[in-house]
Amino acid sequence: MNTTKYIFVTGGVSSSLGKGIIAASLAKLLQARGFTVTIQKLDPYINVDPGTLNPYEHGECYVTDDGAETDLDLGHYERFLNHPTSQANNVTTGRIYQSVIEKERRGEFLGKTVQVIPHITNEIKERIQHLGQDGRYDIVITEIGGTVGDIESLPYIEAVRQLKWELGRHNSLFIHLTLIPYLAAAGELKTKPTQHSVKTLMESGIQADVLVCRTEHELSDDLRTKLALFCNVEKEAVIQSIDAKTIYDVPNLMLDEGLDKIALKKLRLESSQEPNLTQWNEFLCRHKNLKGGVTIGLIGKYIELQDSYKSILESFIHAGAANEVSVEVVSIHSEHLTPENVADEVGALDGLLVAPGFGERGIEGKIAAVQYARTHDIPFLGICLGMQMAVIEYARNVVGLKGANSTEMDAKTPYPVIDLMEAQKSITDKGGTMRLGSWACKIVPDSIVGSIYQSEEIQERHRHRYEFNDDYRTQIEDAGMRVTGVNPQTGLVEIVEVPEHPWFVGVQYHPEYKSTVANPHPLFVGFVAKAYALSKNKK
Repeated sequence: MNTTKYIFVTGGVSSSLGKGIIAASLAKLLQARGFTVTIQKLDPYINVDPGTLNPYEHGECYVTDDGAETDLDLGHYERFLNHPTSQANNVTTGRIYQSVIEKERRGEFLGKTVQVIPHITNEIKERIQHLGQDGRYDIVITEIGGTVGDIESLPYIEAVRQLKWELGRHNSLFIHLTLIPYLAAAGELKTKPTQHSVKTLMESGIQADVLVCRTEHELSDDLRTKLALFCNVEKEAVIQSIDAKTIYDVPNLMLDEGLDKIALKKLRLESSQEPNLTQWNEFLCRHKNLKGGVTIGLIGKYIELQDSYKSILESFIHAGAANEVSVEVVSIHSEHLTPENVADEVGALDGLLVAPGFGERGIEGKIAAVQYARTHDIPFLGICLGMQMAVIEYARNVVGLKGANSTEMDAKTPYPVIDLMEAQKSITDKGGTMRLGSWACKIVPDSIVGSIYQSEEIQERHRHRYEFNDDYRTQIEDAGMRVTGVNPQTGLVEIVEVPEHPWFVGVQYHPEYKSTVANPHPLFVGFVAKAYALSKNKK
């Protein structure tokens, strides 16, 4: 008998209230009580996955070990739980409809008319229950994207309404996240938007069991009583989610509000232990009691939207806490960098990270930043495209291959030191066809990365089509750049270093995807440590 319990998190009034952080915080508390927990995200857009979405529109595309291109909320899930997610943890409307249409084409519906109910809703229910089928998890938390009342979300809301009764009365729980706005002119918090949101949810057949109220001000006892009365919830189930200085405070705030206790009570689950947040709070203590600071330049193409580099920014928070130093990240648009102004823009920084990306826009600015970091002994980390730019810069300015480039940027370059992977040359579809997921990398022990990882073979996540062109490896290595990491199966160059530089590392993979609160990524930890050590020498 499957005993997995299901928690559904919906949102109302406004988007961007933080359903993912609330879901991850609750999951963290339940995990800290000894339960096995996972979280999935149901996204209402019709794209099959975020892989083809513009970072300006959707933020970063997060990649899992099994190669799924997913919503950035899965990064929050992993950073909080220190547990990997998978393809099954992110479901989109596009994927749902694609699966149903494929079944119809195969004749699996035996000639019946295919409809939203029951075929689409059945597919959604199958995806929701998939993670709980083999008993791996005591609790599956499902975050439903968008806000209640959106046309796009209706099939999901209907599916979970059906599922509540199919699972049984105490096997599911609905948490509704809503906004309590503060009207300065009136000098008070207003509950009416929340009342309307709960009413809209009820019109779809769902009664919220718990209200989580985002607010800028403390909720009074009278206001909680009013919300409980008008929204048909117990007073203890009205949970305040006040603005926090950092998202990593939220689990403790939810613990103080008793969110985990009310969830367990309504699911008829018993826990003999209080949440063990010792490791989490040690991280928070380090994060809030820093002994120094560094300033790192993030050279990117999508800096107008911070979510475009969400995992990188969070990795710096983890690495800063590990080193007990604050990391101030200065975002610099690569499109605005030139050889003439690069010194003014980056000269005072303690380190430079050249970020991932696609396309030719802003490339020359990234190359100018790489050259400045290399020639002025500034600690440098290049990720994916950033690593490729480091190779191009070295080929042009040290090896002497004038006009060296990537064929992604210049198909007619005389020196294609970065080229399309052989396996990619016959691919025409863009979605889900890159080199994705976790791949092995064999490391040279006598190297910067060797001392950082303390292992001869590592596993890291990838998302790219272009690679270091092995035809130029001998020339580039003879000139001084060192290949210190290679995929053992394919021979693909994964890591390059410049030995005479204090700290110059480029990696083809994405280390930011594996950094968590419990396990800050060693590459970011090492980068921040070196930047801090050198910054002290400058002073």
